[in-house]
Amino acid sequence: LPVKHELCCYDDLPYEEEIIRNPYSVKCWIRYIEHKQNAQKSVLNMIYERALKELPGRYVHVIFIVNYIHTMQNVHIFSCKIQLQLWHELCDLISQNPDKVTSLKVGAIIRGGLTRFTDQLGKLWCSLADYYIRSGHFEKARDVYEEAILTVVTVRDFTQVFDSYAQFEESMIAAKMETTSELGQDEDGDIDLELRLARFELLITRRPLLLNSVLLRQNPHNVHEWHKRVKLYEGQPRQIINTYTEAVQTIDPLKATGKPHSLWVSFARFYEDNEQLDDARTIFEKATKVNYKQVDDLAAVWCEYGEMELRHENYDQALRILRKATAIPARKAEYFDSSEPVQNRVYKSLKVWSMLADLEESLGTFQSTKAVYDRIIDLRIATPQIIINYAMFLEEHNYFEDSFKAYERGIALFRWPNVHDIWNTYLTKFIDRYGGKKLERARDLFEQALDRCPAKYAKTIYLLYAKLEEEYGLARHAMAVYERATAAVEPEEQHQMFNIYIKRAAEIYGVTHTRAIYQKAIEVLPDEHARDMCLRFADMESKLGEIDRARAIYSYCSQICDPRVTAHFWQTWKEFEVRHGNEDTIREMLRIKRSVQATYNTQVNFMSSQMLKATGTANRRWINPPIELLEQKAQQLAAEAEQDKPKPKDKILFVRSDTSRSELAELAKQANPDEIDIDDEDEDAEDGEPDEVQLEQKSVPTAVFGGLKDD
Repeated sequence: LPVKHELCCYDDLPYEEEIIRNPYSVKCWIRYIEHKQNAQKSVLNMIYERALKELPGRYVHVIFIVNYIHTMQNVHIFSCKIQLQLWHELCDLISQNPDKVTSLKVGAIIRGGLTRFTDQLGKLWCSLADYYIRSGHFEKARDVYEEAILTVVTVRDFTQVFDSYAQFEESMIAAKMETTSELGQDEDGDIDLELRLARFELLITRRPLLLNSVLLRQNPHNVHEWHKRVKLYEGQPRQIINTYTEAVQTIDPLKATGKPHSLWVSFARFYEDNEQLDDARTIFEKATKVNYKQVDDLAAVWCEYGEMELRHENYDQALRILRKATAIPARKAEYFDSSEPVQNRVYKSLKVWSMLADLEESLGTFQSTKAVYDRIIDLRIATPQIIINYAMFLEEHNYFEDSFKAYERGIALFRWPNVHDIWNTYLTKFIDRYGGKKLERARDLFEQALDRCPAKYAKTIYLLYAKLEEEYGLARHAMAVYERATAAVEPEEQHQMFNIYIKRAAEIYGVTHTRAIYQKAIEVLPDEHARDMCLRFADMESKLGEIDRARAIYSYCSQICDPRVTAHFWQTWKEFEVRHGNEDTIREMLRIKRSVQATYNTQVNFMSSQMLKATGTANRRWINPPIELLEQKAQQLAAEAEQDKPKPKDKILFVRSDTSRSELAELAKQANPDEIDIDDEDEDAEDGEPDEVQLEQKSVPTAVFGGLKDD
């Protein structure tokens, strides 16, 4: 039986037997420590000390045990893969004490950590270099630093290594300068100092390029970083060529971040700038065979290829390149079929076809250009602008009917709203060409354009249609078009459309013809615009001398004019009555005003009561408001009523119902001194008993009787 320690218990016997059989097994000691994790600290310390005595040659594990012998509270941590921290502590210990570590292969130990912890390399590399520095092997330390900055893959590790490397070179320079100052200058010492300074300057200069290398090691398919690398080699043609070559060979277009075709284009442009067109063409030819991820990338390469030839005035070569790009492949494929290579789909690229169409217009013949546009339409890749360009091209060559056919082909390709520009241009060109010569055909075109036309785009077409009828057709047809337009446009455009309709009707038929238009506008438009129409309608009737009509319009409009909001309307009506009314009309206006205000007050009170009911018991305290709120509301209403009283400086304002008859008569007389004062016996029906009429006797002039009366 094993010899039991005095602090051990019966449950410890299996572990004691195991460490007696395997005293050099670290796992056995670890299991024993885990078993005693809840024991007193003194018991754990005793087991650690026994392990130290039995494991003198296990340097790594001894360091681990020593580190935790006084600080470890939870022994379970001892068995978890926190090994990275242990490696750092080990590296610090052996790198800072190289003269005391003689039985270990430090390089192999640290490099073992480098292979295990690939995301935490900076500290381990620095520890290895520090070991060689403290050992006096400076060249080995430089080799370690160089190896590190060329292999790390994170900016954090690179920063740690580079800063440590720069600090090392600075310390070497400082040490050399200190030695020189103590021992004096000599030729060899000066050369060595200059060498160290040059090495340090080169290191600082290399930093952007080294950092770029780190980023490319992270993602070798990063197009942007390759472009940055080329800029870092500015002024070094051979390095630039090597960088471009490495970039296009390394990047996988399907995995690329950015536009991989831009590297090929920049590579060719570099040769072009150095007047090596044959090499540039070779680069472009190779670029057209790359299997890009997007068709647009290959299309951009073909277009840049053609642009290069144009810059050097090789026009025939540019045409040949773009015709080759748009040639039908042996195996056709749909544009968005990603299972097919882009070379089989680029023939449907509108970008290439558009450039070819431009070149054909400038350099080719009429037939070749027409064939290109026809091919674009047949492939169903045209845009509205392409259709318009085609039609304009035909028009420039006096093929007017062919241009109209081009518009019609475009109309068949597109729907609203994409077809709007085509219709707008087509109708304008047709009217400019034929005017009223083909009026029925023009009408058919307009009707076709307006069929299923969204309200957003209807206004322009209706105005163009109405203009056609005014200039070449019938006035009543034009009015019918305006009538349709007021109902077809968007609600926010109806007001403007009615204004145009009224203006044109007044110019063609006279202002009296606009009455029906005004009436419809008032019925259709929202209140805000209906009020404006009413005011304009009433003003027109006033100018025509139709005072009763104008007054009826004001009376109708008053029902949608809250006096608290639309003060302008009531002021306008008041001024109208001052100019054209009398005591009765003023009284009626005031009565209507009070009635309308009462109606709006009732609506507000009803809405308030509904809102209070909706709040339920949560806001029950507002259903029976305090007496202070009621008094405050009463004072507010009294103040509003006080504002309605006529002011001395304004003879006629808002006349209240309790105004005396004499005051009203005086105001009416001042407003219209030529009015004949005729009392109406029915005007006092609201007041109860009529007031006494004061009669005044006047002498009759003699001229009235003529010769019937003696002197």
